[in-house]
Amino acid sequence: MKLPHKTLEKGLFNKGYGYVCAVDEVGIGCLAGPVVVCAVGMTSTFHKKIHKKLHNLRESKLLLPKQREKFARWLIEDQQLVYTLASSSPKVIDKINIYQAARRAMRRAVQKVSSISYPVSSTKNQKIPNTKYQIQDTGIKTMVLIDGPHKISKLDIEQIPVVKGDRKIFAIACASIIAKVHRDHLMIKMAKRYPGYGLERHKGYGTKYHQSQLAALGPSAIHRRSFAPVRKML
Repeated sequence: MKLPHKTLEKGLFNKGYGYVCAVDEVGIGCLAGPVVVCAVGMTSTFHKKIHKKLHNLRESKLLLPKQREKFARWLIEDQQLVYTLASSSPKVIDKINIYQAARRAMRRAVQKVSSISYPVSSTKNQKIPNTKYQIQDTGIKTMVLIDGPHKISKLDIEQIPVVKGDRKIFAIACASIIAKVHRDHLMIKMAKRYPGYGLERHKGYGTKYHQSQLAALGPSAIHRRSFAPVRKML
């Protein structure tokens, strides 16, 4: 299996960029729960490190849950990598559509991470909260790498969209893992609040079991009513 590479990031640092951000989202196709976005930021210091623990890191969907948890822990413990999380709720998704909701969350995450220098503090058993941060010199030349074919609108920062970027670009793969682990944790908590749907198992995706339970119980407060399988239950 071909692993994501650091070629693009290396080229940007060689061209004088001081800060590279990468962003990815998770939960686009779910029937329940928010869409979650992670944006990571790195300098050449992080990029040049030999990350033996991260050697087999790849896009989150290609990893087992235990592997994702392990990589996410190593990433957030690294003091040279910063990250932020943003999300859009099911109500927002229903109001403005899933694409616009994901883009809104992407814009918020990138705006925040692009002003980060480094985490103020961390602990070994840190969960995956929004990182505490300090503001960096805003004069640093910054590039944002986006998973997908389109730039983020209303974002006054240079951007490079990359189709299947989470499979090709190391920095985007890092963002995909943190986003996925954070959302999985969130959906496990939601399963206790909204029992019976099996959210802890499928994390809101439209599996046969989820749809059968949806038919039996009806939509919960976190189901996306604009999505056809949910809408037909109303």
